[in-house]
Amino acid sequence: MNDLTVQDPDARLVSWLASGGLRPTRQRLALAALLVGDGEDRHVTAEGLYAAAAGAAEKVSLATVYNTLRAFCDAGLMNEVVVDGSRSYFDTRLDDHPHFYWEDSGRLTDAPASQLKIAELPAAPEGAEIARVDVVIRLKRV
Repeated sequence: MNDLTVQDPDARLVSWLASGGLRPTRQRLALAALLVGDGEDRHVTAEGLYAAAAGAAEKVSLATVYNTLRAFCDAGLMNEVVVDGSRSYFDTRLDDHPHFYWEDSGRLTDAPASQLKIAELPAAPEGAEIARVDVVIRLKRV
């Protein structure tokens, strides 16, 4: 669960944006409310967030949704999880954890981190350091 402890929802969202150094524009506040307004963690695609915004009668373009998600990621408020070259999910949970990708439904869910054991990673090339390791376990129904 996200650490959004301020009681007033608007103040909570402004605080969340400020923690990433972002100004609270109308579009950012509207999308932040859909992403973290209830304090629950979620995985969204840009298209899914765009549809949710339209359903909430928020006037934002798909390009604005993409740009805002990118700004949230760059500010450290979310992580992008790339499932394949054409599909990205945006995760509001910031700790290191693996994911299940359900191929039949196209959903991304958290996998139990306590059951994942990575024994060793290759050394980063000279002049580089490992920033993050994403583990996506692809599932299909049998």
